[in-house]
Amino acid sequence: MSVLNFTSVLFLCVANSARSQMAEALARARWGEQVRVASAGSQPTRVNPYAIKVMRERGLDLASHYSKSVTTIDPASVDLVITLCADEACPLFLSKAPRLHWPLPDPASDDPSLTRDAMLERFRRTADAIEARLAEIDGGA
Repeated sequence: MSVLNFTSVLFLCVANSARSQMAEALARARWGEQVRVASAGSQPTRVNPYAIKVMRERGLDLASHYSKSVTTIDPASVDLVITLCADEACPLFLSKAPRLHWPLPDPASDDPSLTRDAMLERFRRTADAIEARLAEIDGGA
């Protein structure tokens, strides 16, 4: 793995239910103990069952994860902030840490016409997009 220029990262989204939770799991799996990884949201809810299922397909367990409020994160403990909001307003995080913005559409939807398979595919595409961006950060190692 290439040398990373940060030792902690915070993934932020509104509900901390899908994108940020998946990013947390994928980053932990990718960077292990090298980087302290967390996720949070401005309006935490619960981890989306589709996120749990898609991460399980990748060998990652989100079953014990829970949505956390951004107010529980100590700004001094974060070296890099990555926001994952697209159409919604991203949470504020008052810190001097550098920020990256990955505008990924929310894979969750209340559209009753979407089948279970269609929802899973939306979550898989989001996970793929997160993995690609993580590879950009560390040079693909």
